[in-house]
Amino acid sequence: MLNFDWLSWISQEMAKNIFLGLFVLIGVLVLLVPTEYAYEGVKKEDRHWWNNLKLWSIFVLSILFFIYYIF
Repeated sequence: MLNFDWLSWISQEMAKNIFLGLFVLIGVLVLLVPTEYAYEGVKKEDRHWWNNLKLWSIFVLSILFFIYYIF
């Protein structure tokens, strides 16, 4: 059993804001990835917006952010 008594001074609202901030930080880091790296393995003539892994990761992060924001 894990002992989290050392986190008792952190309120639930503060913990929620920390997690939301981490999601934003990860989103910013994803946006800093070069586009060429996001399209790695896809030929230049076959590149479409749905092949961009940056867009997919931002989409998934936004869904997770929204779920954590609600609950």
